[in-house]
Amino acid sequence: MRLRKVKNALEIVESSPYYISNPGDYKASFAELFGNNNPICLEIGMGKGDFIIGMAEKYPNINFIGLEKFESVMVRAVQKLVDYDLPNLKVIKDDALNLPLIFDKEIDTIYLNFSDPWPKNKHAKRRLTSPTFLSIYDSVFKGSPHIIQKTDNIYLFAYSLSELSKYGYILDKVSLNLANEEYDKDNVQTEYESKFRKDSVKINYLDAHK
Repeated sequence: MRLRKVKNALEIVESSPYYISNPGDYKASFAELFGNNNPICLEIGMGKGDFIIGMAEKYPNINFIGLEKFESVMVRAVQKLVDYDLPNLKVIKDDALNLPLIFDKEIDTIYLNFSDPWPKNKHAKRRLTSPTFLSIYDSVFKGSPHIIQKTDNIYLFAYSLSELSKYGYILDKVSLNLANEEYDKDNVQTEYESKFRKDSVKINYLDAHK
């Protein structure tokens, strides 16, 4: 997908009170940044922010961090946040490969929402549920690793089920159509998900721990 360039995107992002410009400085001390010992949940690939903003608003006693690689995408979330007061939310612009430089056993749950499926086999290691990334996540989880994934791509979903199982994860919840599940009532949708549902696209969902 081609990213639309937004004029002054980086400047807008960096001026936001939610933005952490030097996340590595808070490694092992994010609890101090938030000012409490509440659980910290991380969304990798926060996109335009609908999910992470909705979660932070719904669960004020949980801290949330949104990670996004591209400022031209993150800027949309930052612009939305002007209308909110969410002390339990921060955003970071970085690559997920750098997570060990940012966190040290501090994350309770990782959310992977509609990640790039990287369909070519030669790009499999770039998928966010590849062994490459699963090993990275090991270094940032505070306790038992916990991953929740949503995707419209059945091939990525099948890959994720296989790789998580081989890596030692237990699949607590698995659905090929989240809209049919009882637990969907607590689901906070992403901007992609809202569009998919209107078009009757089925959402694949898993909740796994190790």
